[in-house]
Amino acid sequence: MRIDFDPAQLDRTTFYRLLTATVVPRPIAWVSTTSAAGTDNLAPHSFFSISCVSPPVVQFTSVGRKDSVRNVEETGQFVVNLAPEHLFEEINATGTEFPHGVSEFDEVGIAREPSLRVKPPRVAASPVALECELHSTVRLGDSTVVFGRVVHAAVSEAMMTDGHPDVHKLRPLARLGKDEWSTLGEVLEIKRISVQEWHEGRRR
Repeated sequence: MRIDFDPAQLDRTTFYRLLTATVVPRPIAWVSTTSAAGTDNLAPHSFFSISCVSPPVVQFTSVGRKDSVRNVEETGQFVVNLAPEHLFEEINATGTEFPHGVSEFDEVGIAREPSLRVKPPRVAASPVALECELHSTVRLGDSTVVFGRVVHAAVSEAMMTDGHPDVHKLRPLARLGKDEWSTLGEVLEIKRISVQEWHEGRRR
C-alpha cells in the first residue's frame, strides 16, 4: 500500500522535503564565485549533475536568488569544488545565509588557491576543482539552473589511482533529506551487459 501525495494540494515546503528525502543521495557542488565588486562567495548546492560530455557541461540549481547565481550572471564564471568528508562542518557552515557582500571563505576560514582559467578561486583543501564558464541559465519557478562549460579540471595527485580519480580517496559527501548527510559507504561494482552478452546468457 502506498501513500499518495499531490504537489498541487501541498504547500511548497512539504513537497520540497518529500523530494529531497527521496531523490537521494545527491552529490554536492561546492560552488565558488566572485562578484563583479570582487567579493568571493562559496556555497554548497545539492541539486548538481553532469549535463553533457562533449562539450563537458555541469549544472547546479540555486533555489531562490542566491549570491552564487548573481555572481555567475555578473561575471560568467564559477568553480565547482568537490565536497569531501573531512570538510563536513565547513561545507555546512558555508550554507549559512550571510549578508550579501560577506565572503564565506573569510567568515568560515577557508583557504583559497588561484584557479588557472577563471577568476573565482578554488577551495585549497578540496581534492577536485572544475573551473567553469557560464553556458546558460534556465529559470524554473523559484529556482535557477546554471549550466557551466568545464574549461579546466584540477585533481589532487594523491587522489589518483592508475591515472583515474579514486572515489575511496576522494570520500565525497552527499545530501539526503532534512538535515541528513551521507558519506561514501559501500561501493558496488558491476559491468554493463552488452546486447550480445545478454542474449548469450539467456540461451544458456
